[in-house]
Amino acid sequence: MDNVIEMNHGIIAENRKKLNVSGVKEVISFDEETIQLDTVQGKLTVKGEQLHILSFHTESGDLSAEGRLHALVYVSDEKSGGFFGRLFR
Repeated sequence: MDNVIEMNHGIIAENRKKLNVSGVKEVISFDEETIQLDTVQGKLTVKGEQLHILSFHTESGDLSAEGRLHALVYVSDEKSGGFFGRLFR
């Protein structure tokens, strides 16, 4: 029997300056303009300026960051295949 803990996922953005994200499995990469996260709902990219991760608790999956937020984008893991994917089936 696996001890799988289901995490909820949520995002709270305060005045486009502070970000709290729950359900984070991993911080993939980060710099002052982009934070890439693997969440329980898929990959999440945060775009902005002067971004800083304040805290990340791996046990609970809670992450806090600050900076000027421009965009939050989920990226699907599904491969669309595109033209070449359909061509080489």
